Amino acid sequence: MQQRWIRFMYQDTVRIGTLDHELIRLYEGNMFERPLDTGKDFLLSDVKVLAPTQPSKIVALWNNFGALGQKLGLQIPPEPLYFIKSPNSYLDPGDTIRKPLAEGKIVYEGELGIVIGKKCTGVSEEDAMQVVFGYTCANDVTHADILNRDPSFTQWVRAKGFDTFCPFGPVVATGLDPATLRVRTILNGDVRQDYAVSDMLCPVARLVSAISRDLTLLPGDIILCGTSVGVGSMKPGSTVEVEIDGIGRLINRFE
Repeated sequence: MQQRWIRFMYQDTVRIGTLDHELIRLYEGNMFERPLDTGKDFLLSDVKVLAPTQPSKIVALWNNFGALGQKLGLQIPPEPLYFIKSPNSYLDPGDTIRKPLAEGKIVYEGELGIVIGKKCTGVSEEDAMQVVFGYTCANDVTHADILNRDPSFTQWVRAKGFDTFCPFGPVVATGLDPATLRVRTILNGDVRQDYAVSDMLCPVARLVSAISRDLTLLPGDIILCGTSVGVGSMKPGSTVEVEIDGIGRLINRFE
């Protein structure tokens, strides 16, 4: 069943619901565990949209798209290569990505996020889709100059973990076939990335299975699938959008 789950603030209270165009149907409880339809509706324009889940961790992939790997001359990895985005980097849709005090090139990376719906450890590839709740949009913002600045140590955590460096949302969409999706990243009105999720080297079920063998995944956790060609820098004053049909458009300013 296709639904677009949203988390929002209304009258100082955090709530959940399903979004249909500009109308939110209010639910009670937990979106992952039989939430209750209250029959009440809100206008999207009357609420503050929040990041749709509260992940215990966001796991993000490196070198998981064929086109980018070919461009960079990378070999296909035998297993998923990943790092973790720190919780201080999580950012709500519509909020501002802040330029860090460390000077250098800041880049956008539009990505598909896999949202976990059930606690799992060591799930098989055959059963992996049963723990996937849905999908969201994300921007894996990166301080590119820091990443490889020290030749003795690639600084994934620092380069990826500055405050506000992981916007995601605006919703979690269920019932989608990820292999049919495209990710578009739009910078100041210009499309900079437009790539097919089907180009992933390690598809969704294999990713969830492999990562769950290392890390227990919890409801609300997100796996960012990696990005493809078109990554580029953004200057303060820019607007960056990540759009995926069936999910929506994640919009943030960079200041």
